[in-house]
Amino acid sequence: MRVLLASGSSGGHIFPALALMDSLKEKGASCLLVLPRKCRESKLLSERSDIEYIASAPLSLRLSAANIYGAYSFLKGSWESLRIVLKFRPDAVIGFGSLYTVALLFWAWLFRIKTMIHEQNLLPGRANRLLCRFVDRAALSFGQTKKYLRIPETKMVVTGNPIRRELARVPRQEALDFFKFKEGKFNILIAGGSQGSQKINSACSAGIVALARGRELQVIHISGFGEITGLESVYTASGITHKLFDFLSAMQYAYSAADLAICRAGATTIAELEKFGLPAILIPYPFAYSHQLGNARVLEEAGSAKVILDSELTSGKLKTVLEDLLADPGKLRAMARAYDKIQLPDAAGLLAQEVLNLTQCAG
Repeated sequence: MRVLLASGSSGGHIFPALALMDSLKEKGASCLLVLPRKCRESKLLSERSDIEYIASAPLSLRLSAANIYGAYSFLKGSWESLRIVLKFRPDAVIGFGSLYTVALLFWAWLFRIKTMIHEQNLLPGRANRLLCRFVDRAALSFGQTKKYLRIPETKMVVTGNPIRRELARVPRQEALDFFKFKEGKFNILIAGGSQGSQKINSACSAGIVALARGRELQVIHISGFGEITGLESVYTASGITHKLFDFLSAMQYAYSAADLAICRAGATTIAELEKFGLPAILIPYPFAYSHQLGNARVLEEAGSAKVILDSELTSGKLKTVLEDLLADPGKLRAMARAYDKIQLPDAAGLLAQEVLNLTQCAG
């Protein structure tokens, strides 16, 4: 079986695709992932040989020189996608969202190759809303997504959102040793998403410094690129024990050491918080059609997370929410227990089985 996968450039698209690839390879499949060319610089992907890259550039409906170049890149990427399909000759093509997957899935549909999309967010993106009408199967992370797709329910399946296999809980002491942290302190994980967030970095560092007086805190802060120097000076001056990273691939140590996460609400982050049962303060990214707000509300309604809107985020607001949680450890325990109400399917395994079912139907 030969499976071609296509993804956008964000970690929220790429990580589920990689998780499915690993599951399919265990079943003997030959897999190839197609990504926008700008992903070639990623540390996580640099050593993989099972990836092809296509031309890409931002594209919108406005008339400008940048959009003319974007249209040219889209057409070039479409031609490159055709060449990949003809060369790889897949039995199935799977898309994980974004404009960059549209051409590849169109060629697959044209050649009557079996197709499937996976929607990571509760609110589906434009590309998947378009593609769902043409593909053979639409796999969803959230059951609530069904009401936003105008296709027969028999065409949809809820699989959850695959996460990387290496993201498995490690013993707490091992996780603390990884960061050279001491036991007996309260550990906070801060992460602004795959691109980082200057606003989260600023509000969290200032809020935690103000909160830290008289409290035993340790901070893991994943800042994104270009932010570490300023944060280092803030934390060092405050005396807070901390570890700073622009990017951390071994997130299993961070999730296993943390008592609370402060983070965005991308679909992959939500799936990872669910797997580790980690209480969270979620600050949804305010753009991209408010996808993250829908994701965040799922955990908020379950009782596992508090939500602060990006427009309301200040160091003072964050300090108030943290003080409330730290003043009553029972609240944090209740937030962790609330994850017990959330079903956690083997998303990668379920997706892999759906792909197998598609190719068997084709046979």
